[in-house]
Amino acid sequence: MTTAGKSKLDVSQTVLNHIPQEAEVTRIEFEGPALAVYTKRPEILFEQSSIIADIVNLIRKRIVVRSDPSVRLAEKDTVVAIEKAVPKEAEITSIHFDPSLGEVIIDAKKPGLVIGKNGTVLQEIVKGTRWRPRILRSSPIPSKIITHMRHYLHSESKERERILRTIGERIFRPMVHEVGDVRITALGGFREVGRSAILLQTRESQVLLDCGINPGSADPLDAFPRLDVPQFNIESLDAVVISHSHLDHCGFLPFLFKYGYDGPVYCSAPTSNLMTLLQLDYLDVANKQGFMAPYDQKDVRECVLHNLPLRYGAVTDISPDIRLTLHNAGHILGSSVVHLHIGEGLHNLIYTGDYKYGRTTLLEAATTEFPRVETIVTESTYGGSQDRMPSRIAAEEKLASIINEALERGGKVMIPVPAVGRAQEIMLIIDGYMRRGLMKEAPVFIEGMISEATAIHTAYPEYLAREVRNSILHEGVNPFQSDYFTIVEHPSAREEIVEGESAIIMATAGMLEGGPIIDYFKRMASDKLNTVVFVSYQIEGTLGRRVQKGLTEAPLMNNEGKIEVIKVRLQVESIDGFSGHSDRRQIINYVRRVTPRPEKVIVCHGEKAKCLSTAIFLRRRFKIDAISPETLETVRLR
Repeated sequence: MTTAGKSKLDVSQTVLNHIPQEAEVTRIEFEGPALAVYTKRPEILFEQSSIIADIVNLIRKRIVVRSDPSVRLAEKDTVVAIEKAVPKEAEITSIHFDPSLGEVIIDAKKPGLVIGKNGTVLQEIVKGTRWRPRILRSSPIPSKIITHMRHYLHSESKERERILRTIGERIFRPMVHEVGDVRITALGGFREVGRSAILLQTRESQVLLDCGINPGSADPLDAFPRLDVPQFNIESLDAVVISHSHLDHCGFLPFLFKYGYDGPVYCSAPTSNLMTLLQLDYLDVANKQGFMAPYDQKDVRECVLHNLPLRYGAVTDISPDIRLTLHNAGHILGSSVVHLHIGEGLHNLIYTGDYKYGRTTLLEAATTEFPRVETIVTESTYGGSQDRMPSRIAAEEKLASIINEALERGGKVMIPVPAVGRAQEIMLIIDGYMRRGLMKEAPVFIEGMISEATAIHTAYPEYLAREVRNSILHEGVNPFQSDYFTIVEHPSAREEIVEGESAIIMATAGMLEGGPIIDYFKRMASDKLNTVVFVSYQIEGTLGRRVQKGLTEAPLMNNEGKIEVIKVRLQVESIDGFSGHSDRRQIINYVRRVTPRPEKVIVCHGEKAKCLSTAIFLRRRFKIDAISPETLETVRLR
């Protein structure tokens, strides 16, 4: 019998039978995907870690040890105790508390000194304070969003505790039905790019994979996932899994909480922070542009409270018959390939989300090795037969050439970038090329959410490509803090930048839909000396896509709220090689190299022709069942 089939009493008794009485266990709770053991003497279980390991092997569930709140030292006194126990050389930069988890989060420039030899300092902190320390390396660039999220979780710790217990009870509920009838319903992002959402159903569970918006559509029927289908029932939803933080994958998530969803959201830790940043920015843009957003800040905060961040490779129960594991997708920071293990080996589903099967300056290539795979759901943004991207080196050299030409003729270069991923990639390339003398030196002005997104990147160096990670962690050099970069703190500086010397301007948003880039575009579009360089995908219907196609006049709202027609005379360049998506060749190679070999491939997240073309090619080349459903179709997997 699985743990899901056992009662809470049975599981609790099994745990108690294997824990020494001197640990003084006070209660055992299902909290989120883990079993929480509360004890008055947690140090005993920390020192004898093999005890917990043995129980985990026995019940096949993750266990966390928490101190009973009654024995925890007051937070102020705990700070004093930590500062006394930790050598000053560790350079602690901040100490935060998460009462719902009984954790004290210690940020330090030298985390190894906080841990101490063989964990001696940690053990001293646990014994002296009864808080569980979580040690993090201080980010070279402080992140406001990370700080705000920590403060919010602290202020709402009681509500967070309720949420964790509610989720835990739901995950570990006894199964009513036998495992079977695995099916997915396309709610958005099929034969289109935008509003990604897939409903996975078994007889027992319902899980939503992504919940995005389509920023290029004004029609609600096409802009948001089709949650109006009979199969979708918000009250029956066990979990939401978010593959990454781009709005076409997470932008509609807060809407679920507005209408009563009280369950978990699973994603990587960087995605949790970036997702919150982008959702709040979406609301800000909606307010400035005068359109009605489908949710408000309160709903975004509910997302934060219900978010359960996961590490890559950590196997997690998310319902009685489904286990989740996240793997690197190589698309943006924290982007995940989602692996779902259904039943005891009944079916294994891989949902790639957006992925890059190739190393980039910023990230490692997407993972291809999994314990088991029967079905892959793959994106096909660049899945057309003609979609062959240039090599990364060729793309970098083209960017350098475009920038050099524009600067030499006295113009300026405007690079619209998504705040997350592409911005950081281009920053690394520009810094590297200027330092090596391969690009004309010029000031690089950075505006919008790029700075905050970059701060979040530096908070998670372990998720970055090996060279960048080593530079930050071991060499003490942060390439995101180059002397070439100037952060634009206030819109009042834009006129001076536009009227000043030749320069490079990087600003959000990447598709010319809102953000500070619009103001720069208005000011710079009519000058033939200037150049706009698109380095990311432009969704059909966006201003960026229209400019790409040769738009000569752009009706845009001026500062007085009136429509003004802007002449578009500047040079327009596009470079596909920087995409965080796989091209046709990389998609094919990815499917070919995934191990074990899948039985079925479902193609989504691409224009209709590209989805169909990719599916036909995979079917012919690999003699595999490859299909491209439409939105609203249901496909039975098992």
